[in-house]
Amino acid sequence: MNPTLYAVRLGLSRGWREFRQTLVSVSDVAWYVVMAVAFVLVLFFQRHSAVKGTHVSLAFAVLPGILGMLVTLGGIQGAASALAVEREDGTLLRAKAIPNGIAGYLTGRIVSVSLGTVLSLVIVLVPGLFLIPGLPDTPLTGWLTLVWVLPLGMLATLPWGAMIGSLANGQQSVVALSMLPFVGVTAISGIFYPISALAGWLQGIAQVFPVYWLGLGMRSAFLPASAAAAEIGRSWRYPELIAVLGAWAVAGLTIAPIVLRRMARKESGSSMQARRQRALQRLG
Repeated sequence: MNPTLYAVRLGLSRGWREFRQTLVSVSDVAWYVVMAVAFVLVLFFQRHSAVKGTHVSLAFAVLPGILGMLVTLGGIQGAASALAVEREDGTLLRAKAIPNGIAGYLTGRIVSVSLGTVLSLVIVLVPGLFLIPGLPDTPLTGWLTLVWVLPLGMLATLPWGAMIGSLANGQQSVVALSMLPFVGVTAISGIFYPISALAGWLQGIAQVFPVYWLGLGMRSAFLPASAAAAEIGRSWRYPELIAVLGAWAVAGLTIAPIVLRRMARKESGSSMQARRQRALQRLG
């Protein structure tokens, strides 16, 4: 078998094992549950309100944005935080010593973080079927749209989160490198609303990044076809959505292994120990 394909195969197995381990970790499960339940509560209190001028529940209108944000946050922040931790504890140093170990490591990280994100979506959607008016009436085509938008969105964001984590000097700097840009891009991407009301130049910037397209894809999955009238071009623009998210995915999957390998070459036991000591000093 091709060495790279073999490493990817091992990465798939590793990612599944890591996800199973999170299911028996109280702290890991609590993170997914608390965050998802917070969103469910927001939707619960909005369920009796309607979007002005329509009969659409406000909770149902907000739901696609929450799902899109969970996917983006899981892909960027989840991968960046995990990689920063594993850079400090020596996981990456060990992967460096294995032939094609970085490719296997990245594959495993993509699998485990993606499954964790899916878990978050399930925790939101399952109670939503009972609490959010309109969600149980979602047609099969809507659920099928979610099935292909979700993995494409994860592939478009997760490799970039891994690269951010590899560039961070420690867990503290992950926030500055990932969350601050994420908040800025999210603010102009209209993930909770169509961006057609924004200035034209802001619309152009927003459409460069995957956040906007994830929000659009989620809205197309759940909202009625008539809602597309509020979008740019008055349509869901599936060809453009696939092209942009696909481009980010291909670029990320191509560049991330290169960045991780270069970073791993600079790793050593002494550098890892120095970061660990700095982390202990901050805690102390």
